Amino acid sequence: MTDLRFADDRDASRYTLHDGDDLVSVLDYRDDGRTIALVRSFTIPTFRGRGYAAVVVEHAVDAIEQAGDREILPVCWYVGEWFEAHPERAHLLHARS
Repeated sequence: MTDLRFADDRDASRYTLHDGDDLVSVLDYRDDGRTIALVRSFTIPTFRGRGYAAVVVEHAVDAIEQAGDREILPVCWYVGEWFEAHPERAHLLHARS
């Protein structure tokens, strides 16, 4: 992990993480205007095992928190496990009724 760049590709409803020129990980989402469902995280197979998925999820959560107008619904199992490992971020989660 040397030259990491995080971006929100809104047209594709996807957060992306590049290391240099290489796309290494993505996090797909669905935004209904109130809640952002984080539906699928994926790391390009040749880049797995380097922690990129955790980085893209952390940056996405940071961006959502900074915007301050959405709750997060962790549909993806990896995102759910990320929140279990980071209970201090649980206040961002959508409260299911």
